[in-house]
Amino acid sequence: MSSDSIKMIANNKKAYHDYFILEKYEAGIELYGTEVKSIRMGHCSVKEAYIEIRRGEMIVNGMHISPYEKGNLFNRDPVRPRRLLMHAAEIRKLEQKIKEKGFTLVPLQVYFKGSLVKVEVGLAKGKKLYDKRADIAKKDMKREAERDFKIRNFS
Repeated sequence: MSSDSIKMIANNKKAYHDYFILEKYEAGIELYGTEVKSIRMGHCSVKEAYIEIRRGEMIVNGMHISPYEKGNLFNRDPVRPRRLLMHAAEIRKLEQKIKEKGFTLVPLQVYFKGSLVKVEVGLAKGKKLYDKRADIAKKDMKREAERDFKIRNFS
């Protein structure tokens, strides 16, 4: 197995619906042993998670990692704030960008890169309701076109 093999654990589809993703970054995450074991089993969710920068550190809040069933007293709080690991210069650059109106940081996906757990962080700008409706309409039209094409090819 190569060191660059990527295994997806959790994906945040809601973020793509609620935000325009402008840039993506890769960050490590500070975890404890039982949390890593739980993630290996796929018990992780980033749907309600958000990222904030405090004192030059990136913190992911609301990321749910289920307790490891054999972890007993070593298990941590499932939704505790977890530190994301990036270079200080990158964090400062992101901090400047999110100070602008309408920008935020959201976790897009959690995955294993080799043996390390990584989080893909997206610099995002919130969508208005009419943007969301336009996206839904576009997806519906694409789905209809694919369905028509599929029927036409079979007959």
